[in-house]
Amino acid sequence: MASIINVSGIAKTFGIAPLFENISLNIGDGDRLGLIGPNGAGKSTLLEILTGQREPDSGNVALRKGTRLAYVTQDSQFPEGMTVRQVVHAAMAEARVAEEEKLAREAETLGRAGFENFDQQASSLSGGWRKRLAVAEALVQSPDIVMLDEPTNHLDLAGIAWLEEMLQSAPFACVVVSHDRYFLENVATAMAELNPQYPNGLFYVTGNYSTFLEKKGEFLHAQAKHQDALENRVKTEMEWLRRGPKARATKSKARIDKAQEMIGELKDLKIRTRVELTDIDFSATDRKTKRLVHLEGVSHGFGESMLFDGTNFTITAGMRVGLVGANGSGKTTLLRLLKGDMPPMRGEIQKADNLRVVSFDQIREIDQSLTLRRALAPDSDSVVYRDRVTHVASWAAKFLFTSDQLNQPVRRLSGGEKARVLIAKLMLEPADLLLLDEPTNDLDIPTLEILEESLLEFQGALVLVTHDRYLLDRVATVVLGLDGKGGAERFADYSQWNEWQTAKKPVKASAVPAPKAAAVKKKLSYIEARDFETIEHRVSEAELALEAQHDAVQHAAAKGGKELDLAMAELEKRQEAVDDLYARWAELEKKLG
Repeated sequence: MASIINVSGIAKTFGIAPLFENISLNIGDGDRLGLIGPNGAGKSTLLEILTGQREPDSGNVALRKGTRLAYVTQDSQFPEGMTVRQVVHAAMAEARVAEEEKLAREAETLGRAGFENFDQQASSLSGGWRKRLAVAEALVQSPDIVMLDEPTNHLDLAGIAWLEEMLQSAPFACVVVSHDRYFLENVATAMAELNPQYPNGLFYVTGNYSTFLEKKGEFLHAQAKHQDALENRVKTEMEWLRRGPKARATKSKARIDKAQEMIGELKDLKIRTRVELTDIDFSATDRKTKRLVHLEGVSHGFGESMLFDGTNFTITAGMRVGLVGANGSGKTTLLRLLKGDMPPMRGEIQKADNLRVVSFDQIREIDQSLTLRRALAPDSDSVVYRDRVTHVASWAAKFLFTSDQLNQPVRRLSGGEKARVLIAKLMLEPADLLLLDEPTNDLDIPTLEILEESLLEFQGALVLVTHDRYLLDRVATVVLGLDGKGGAERFADYSQWNEWQTAKKPVKASAVPAPKAAAVKKKLSYIEARDFETIEHRVSEAELALEAQHDAVQHAAAKGGKELDLAMAELEKRQEAVDDLYARWAELEKKLG
């Protein structure tokens, strides 16, 4: 496969610390390279070097002659006054597309991207649609290779599916910086991780994300064995050195030099393999109340357009709700209603007494003039976490900030660092209910994994809006899907919701009208029709039984021992019963569709 870009031994340093050094890489026709790494490893900088927007300190980047290269940045912004049509026409003019091709290319590209109104102001688009337009802007140039920096940020789940499908069938090569693990699994044909823990700062594997994880595990295991062996050899040499060999002898001199070399190698290896991870641990209150929030006939919208209409839903302690839907379907609006920022247009939101709600907003608002010290500890040089006083320097260190950064202004922090500041503030507030609106934006994969574990261990309830399907699958115990047209449906998991979206036959689990038996029987057998007519009632009963068993587990927890084991076993059985009923409901609805 012919090479498009060849990178040889490049390095880049900011300040006194090397960002990366001696990086070599080759990208050929049709390659889809997924680029990952911890925040601050230099992923965006490497993309800028590959596109020619930034020069490396050393090394060479060779671009094949005549190559058309397009770049989609993290933050997709467009000039005021430009329409969607004008944005793609400007891109085609820059790429010198022939006049007779422009209209056809415009219609095909914008149509595939999902645009209907080509004359809409580009600056008025939502974040997700601006991202789609930025991708379309790149595609109309008929590139040989496209660089995409966090392209799934701000895209909804439908937008991510569109981008995946487009890249899988694309005739061009691409380099994608992403922390979306399912996206990398489905798109990448090769993976590279920028990380100082590797000898040259980069680990490259041919294959998708799961192949990469397998090969990375093998490499780190081999590196750990090498480190153990090296430590034993260094220990032996150190003991020999302490006995005072005569350095005048040539053989002794060579052994001393070799010992010093091994000591240096071991030191470098320990520095490289030292892994620093953010310590995320949310605090729940000691509330014993089971029912936290109940939505009774809640409706909200704008003008005559209803986002959700007559929604009934209950959030109980320990429930982890994944809130899904297209951009503009009302996810953030529902979070604001739950938070109490505004009342619903109709219906009632009933909350437990003195309910403590803590939220993480999609718009990361931090006073940019504040120092990191004041952002983390507004009133003093310490914080109180779980009734213990902690100095701000120690608190900052939990989130991978150094003491030198404490007096720097927040505006100098990266997107991932700002997200860590907000998570640090969140952890200081004990909560009954956590509301998280796109918490994964800008977080690297190691931090995402720690966030997942923290949410799984959180004893309160949470409502999570995220485009990260892996996080959603792992954390959510129930999915509430919004269609943006008044419907709010409950599903067992993301996959079930996605199946309904694909079939375009959503089921409103909270309020499905009883179907007419005659219509049902046309497509279902007699037994299936009877099953369908009663399944909503059986789901409701099963969920009530599940909720009662949650109470039984809490009661048994105080006694422990065998009684708790039996209660947990019964809880698992009742959860399986609920899941089986939802699966049966999906099966019957599919037959009807």
